[in-house]
This record gives sequence, structure tokens and C-alpha cells, in this order.
Amino acid sequence: MKKHISGLVALAILCWLAVSVAAAQVTVPAKKRPGKAKAARAEKPRTAEDAVTPAIKDPNRHEQFMARIKEGPVGLLFLGDSITDGWRGGGRQTWEKLAKYQPANFGISGDRTEHVLWRLTHGELDGIQPKVAVVMIGTNNVGHFADERPEWAAAGVKKIVETIREKLPQTKVLLLAVFPRDAKDSPARKKVDALNEIIAKFDDGQKTRYLDINKVFLDSTGEIPREIMPDRLHPNAKGYELWYEAMRPTLEEMMGE
Repeated sequence: MKKHISGLVALAILCWLAVSVAAAQVTVPAKKRPGKAKAARAEKPRTAEDAVTPAIKDPNRHEQFMARIKEGPVGLLFLGDSITDGWRGGGRQTWEKLAKYQPANFGISGDRTEHVLWRLTHGELDGIQPKVAVVMIGTNNVGHFADERPEWAAAGVKKIVETIREKLPQTKVLLLAVFPRDAKDSPARKKVDALNEIIAKFDDGQKTRYLDINKVFLDSTGEIPREIMPDRLHPNAKGYELWYEAMRPTLEEMMGE
């Protein structure tokens, strides 16, 4: 009897060891490893179609903008990325100077041309009739991707302008040059300059006006002073005041004042 029990114990121990060894040899399939998947997404090459193909990014912010439309008239619309979004932050005091125009700020941090296109084709131009839409977008296209070509981002900007013109035929578009960023000789600055050279040609002298105010953000050497853009990308309160004053004459003309 004792020998029988001892045999059962020994068998149980052997089974336990076999299961433990098998478990230790199990590996997680590559597709289950989040790190690998994330790296693969980050390495996906950029294409010309990406900048002109609507892509959703921030549905919650989009819903906030849809709610703004329901609140009342929009006489002046701003469309863009974090630089436009920043009127709510560093530019909030200067923003008050635009109050007479019943402005709406539809800028979202991190947006690229494809994100703005998604928003415009999903209701952000419906039910409003602004006199002017101020557009500045594209810095994240050329700044976030080393392989993004300026002409791809420019095609995205063009499609945005065309979408506004199609949905709001009475609205004038004030297309701003993308603001300078980084050091004077940086790759991103050079791409922004190339982008601006292309989109400047979208000015038709009537419904679409191109305005380059970038010189107000640069010193005599072409660098961006930290007291205007601390990170050499986003304006602070002083930077938004410079933006407003440089844009004001053209904006007032387009608003009919």
C-alpha cells in the first residue's frame, strides 16, 4: 500500500514538472506584443494620400464644436491645430478683441490636414455662415513626419480650402502662411517655407486671400525670439497679440469694415 502511494506521489510530481516546463516555454505571439505593434505603426511610411484623406482624431472635441454651432451665430471661424487652439490659452485676452465678430475657434492640438478635413466633412461647416474663415494648418504634417513632403501637405491645405468654398460659397477664406518653427536652418523650418511657397498660389484675390505675417515672429537674424514663442512653435500672449495686430487690417477688410 505504501509503495502504491509513493508511486502516485512520484507520478504527480513528474506531471507537475512537465506542465511547469511547458508553461515556461510558451511565448507571446508577435501580434500580441503591444510594443512591437506600436513600433510598426510609427514606422509606417507617409504617403501623398494621407494628407488629403479625412481621418478622425478627436471626436470629443468635434462634438464640442458641434455644440458651439448650436449655441448661436458664427461670424468668424478659425480652423487649425494647436496654434489656433491656443487662442483659448495664451491668446485668450487678445481673443476678446474679436468678440464683435461672433468668433468660433475650431482648432485642435496635433491636428494635421487630414484631421481638419474629417471635421469639415462631418458637420463643422453645417448650419453656419461665417463671413470669414481663417485657416492655418500643415505644421504637424511636415513637423511630425520626416518623410512628409511639403507638396503633400499643400495638397491637404488646398482640399480644405476647396471644401470650405464648396460648403460655404459666401464665406471668404483668409489663408495664413504656416508660422515659422524651430531654428532658422532646421529641416522643419525649411519644409514650412516650402509649404508656404505653394499655398501662396491659392490666393485668387477675391474669395481666398493668402496672408504671410511671419516676419513679426522673427528677429533680424531670422530666428524666433523665446519671448514670443518659448518653444519656437507656439505663441505666448505676446505672440498672439502680434498675430492679431498683423492680421487685423486684412481681416477687417474681409469682414466688411
